[in-house]
Amino acid sequence: MHNWARYLIFFQYIGTKYRGVVKVPSHQLGNKGVQDHLEEAIQRLRPLNPVSLLVSSRTDTGVHALSNSAHFDLQRKNNNPPFTEDILVQALNFHLKAEQIRVTHAHRVPDNFHARFRAQSRTYIYRIALGVTHHSLLPLTDENLCWSLRNTELDIDAMREAAALLVGTHDFSSFRAVNSDMPFKSPVKTMDVVAIQPGSSFVHSHFHREIQFWELTFKSRSFLYKQVRRMTGALVAAGRGLLSVSQVKQILDSRDTLAYPQGVVAPAQGLFLKSVDYEESDLQFFQQPDSTDEPNNSCYLNK
Repeated sequence: MHNWARYLIFFQYIGTKYRGVVKVPSHQLGNKGVQDHLEEAIQRLRPLNPVSLLVSSRTDTGVHALSNSAHFDLQRKNNNPPFTEDILVQALNFHLKAEQIRVTHAHRVPDNFHARFRAQSRTYIYRIALGVTHHSLLPLTDENLCWSLRNTELDIDAMREAAALLVGTHDFSSFRAVNSDMPFKSPVKTMDVVAIQPGSSFVHSHFHREIQFWELTFKSRSFLYKQVRRMTGALVAAGRGLLSVSQVKQILDSRDTLAYPQGVVAPAQGLFLKSVDYEESDLQFFQQPDSTDEPNNSCYLNK
C-alpha cells in the first residue's frame, strides 16, 4: 500500500522510573513500560492502523538502554506517503519530550523484517563503582546508573579467569532466573564476549572526587532471563573473594537454577543494553519511484 510502511527504530532510555521496556497490562496500576510511552507517541501521529510495537530485547525494571530496537507498522490517513525516517524520529521525540526516552534513528525496512529474530547480536555493559560508602558520594550523573560497592578494589585477575569460563557455548541453566518462558527456551547460549575493563564516571573530567569504575561487557546473539545480572553477580563475587573461580565453574557445570547462590545477583541499575546489531543487508529497503512528493509533515510536531 502506498501509505503503509514498516519501520525499525532505535531508542535509548534511563530505566529507573519504568517497569521495564515491555508494555504493562492496562489493569496494572503504577509506572508504565517504555513500550507504553513509545506506542502513545506513535498514536499521536494519527495512524489508520492500531499500533503495536515489537521490541527486540527485553529489559527489566531499572535497567537502561543506550540502544534498544523495535519494529512497527504505520499506515497514514488520506493516502499520504510514509514518513521519511528523519521526520519520524523528530515527531516521536517531540511527543516523548516529557520522558527519559529518546529515539536515536529509524530505518524503513522490508515488510517481513522482524526486530527480534533478525538481530545478529546484543551487547550489554554493566557499570561498577568502587569505594562508595554512600550513594551521595556519587555524582548525580551516575546515581542509579551503576552498582556502587564499598570495596575499594576487586581481584580483577580472578574475575577475568572466571569470565573466561563463560565464553563459548554452554548450558547456562544456572545463570537464568525462573520465569514463565523457562519450558520454551533452550538454556544453551553462546557468549561471544565476556570482558572486564576499566570504566569511568560520566563526568570524570569535572568531578572533584576520583572514583574507580569497572565495566563488564557481554555479547551474544541472545540471553536468558536475568542471565547478565546473574553472571555479573558471580564475577563480582569472585572479585570480592566470596566465590572462588572453581566455585563459579561448579555453578556453571551444575546446570541448575537452584545452584546459583542467594544474594549474589547484581542489581538492575548498573546494567545497560549497549547495542542490538543487524546485518546491513536486512536494513535495506528498495522503494519503487513515486511521483508524489513528501508533504510537509511539520504539523505532526505540534499536535
